[in-house]
Amino acid sequence: MKKFIWWTAGAAVILVIGAFLLGRYAFPSGLAALPKPELSEGERGELGIDKNVNESTIDKYLGRKDAVYRDVRMLKDPGNYEAIGGDSYLSGFVNGFEVVPLPYLVNVSGLPEAVGDTYVGDTLFSFDGVNYVANYAESMAVLEALFPKDKIIFLMCGGGGYSGMLKDMLVTLGWDADKIYDVGGYWFYEGENDVKVKRTLVDGTVVYDFYKVPYHEINFANLTPVE
Repeated sequence: MKKFIWWTAGAAVILVIGAFLLGRYAFPSGLAALPKPELSEGERGELGIDKNVNESTIDKYLGRKDAVYRDVRMLKDPGNYEAIGGDSYLSGFVNGFEVVPLPYLVNVSGLPEAVGDTYVGDTLFSFDGVNYVANYAESMAVLEALFPKDKIIFLMCGGGGYSGMLKDMLVTLGWDADKIYDVGGYWFYEGENDVKVKRTLVDGTVVYDFYKVPYHEINFANLTPVE
């Protein structure tokens, strides 16, 4: 009987420890469990923005060790985003996100007419409306380094369009759609993790403190063009 009681108590301790470790694994850093990606309704859904993990809720999911956070805006986009109530400059970002500009990854099309054209220089991939074609021998390796397939990926931009485009690209190229969240647009973020890049001096001059931005640069000169 004593051995049975001792074994039962030991098993209970093991179960408690196991439950604790499972909780730590399922909810890293003590954060909320992630719902499965689900499109928003209406226009936001057309952009690809998630219904549950978005600008109003992203604070609950920051700091996960099993995830990467990517803001895909340019520091200064050639497009006229002021024409649609946005900002062509990266005026701020959500703390924890690192910047990887979409227009350096693939040519961008389908922007609102008022915005005009964005960047038209070198890109890792070219998109013809159907297929993504690598422009460099290292294109896929660079993409996988920036957006690891074994991680949950949170994408954000200014209004939600760029991040939706990138999710479509990644899924087409083999990424798991259930591990990618289009969080939407920084322009609508009102949370507690706002890092301001834009500021106004006492004389009224507007400056952008880009030194604050965790930025991933792609050096195309060091890549091997595909013939």
